[in-house]
Amino acid sequence: MQNSTPLSNIIRARVLISGRVQGVGYRYATVDTARQLGLTGWVRNLPESRVEAVFEGAREVVDDMVRWCYSGPPDAVVKDVVVEYEVPEGLRGFEVKRVD
Repeated sequence: MQNSTPLSNIIRARVLISGRVQGVGYRYATVDTARQLGLTGWVRNLPESRVEAVFEGAREVVDDMVRWCYSGPPDAVVKDVVVEYEVPEGLRGFEVKRVD
C-alpha cells in the first residue's frame, strides 16, 4: 500500500502556545482537531503554563492546524504562539504526552 502523501510533502511544526491554555481543554481539543485533519504528532502541558505540540502532515494541513492554535478551544485565551519547523520523524497517531 502506498502512502497517499509522499514523505517529501510532509512537514513538521513544533508549536509553543502561551496564555490561559492549561485547564481549559486545550490539549484534548488539539488531539480532536489534529485527528480530524489527519495529522500525526503529540501535545503536552509544560511546567511554565504553556502547551507544546508537534504536528506532522501535508504543509497545507499543518498550516491550518497552526492557525487553529492561535484561538484554540472556546475557554482558552491564547497570548502567543511560537512555531519552529523541524525535520519530520514519521510519527504515527496523535496523542497527549506527559511531561518528562
